Amino acid sequence: MRIASTGLNAERTRIDTIAENIANARTTRTEEGGPYRRKVVIFEPLLMNAVDAHGRKREEVGGVIAARVVPDPTAKPQYIREPGHPDADENGMVAYPSVNTVLEMSDLITAMRAYEANLKAQESFMRMAERALRILN
Repeated sequence: MRIASTGLNAERTRIDTIAENIANARTTRTEEGGPYRRKVVIFEPLLMNAVDAHGRKREEVGGVIAARVVPDPTAKPQYIREPGHPDADENGMVAYPSVNTVLEMSDLITAMRAYEANLKAQESFMRMAERALRILN
């Protein structure tokens, strides 16, 4: 049950990150300056965290976590000539994020299916636990 729960949390983070990428696909100026940079989720198995900082074994050993959300290191801005744009440089070029909405939608579908699979696993576990309790009573 915990493993499915960690999968739900990790995929939820992935879905939120993809939604942010799609929402900012045309954002040419961010607080940091420059165009939005596509973000990706870094997953880590909970097995890596089986021991805490003091060397004690943790209860949660299986599963996955969304360790962090980072800018995609391969994402480079796309330059499009738009002389009238407020963010155009002296040559009339505007830097747009390199967010491919088709790819993001494909990733979103994959993440949603993974989320649903984890949800079904959790629901199955709950049904089995419920049946076991009925048998014991």
